[in-house]
Amino acid sequence: MTKLTLSVDRSTIEKAKTYAKKTGRSLSELIQRHLETLIRENGDHEKISPRLKSIVGSVKLPEDFNEEKELRTYFEQKHM
Repeated sequence: MTKLTLSVDRSTIEKAKTYAKKTGRSLSELIQRHLETLIRENGDHEKISPRLKSIVGSVKLPEDFNEEKELRTYFEQKHM
C-alpha cells in the first residue's frame, strides 16, 4: 500500500464518509474501487470482473453488457 494525499471539497468528503459508513467500507476502499473502475473502463483490464464471471453461468447477460457503466448508472441514480 502507498499513501496518497488528495484535495477534495469538504462537503464531498463528508458525504463520501457517510456513504462509506453506511455500506460498511472505508473511504480508502471506496476510492481504490473507483480508481480500479476507471482503469478498467480504459481497457487496461478485462471487461467483466472475476466476481461477475463467477455467476455468469446462472445469469444471461446481453452481449454488450458493460458492468462499469451499469454500476456507475446505479450509483448516480441512488445518490441523486
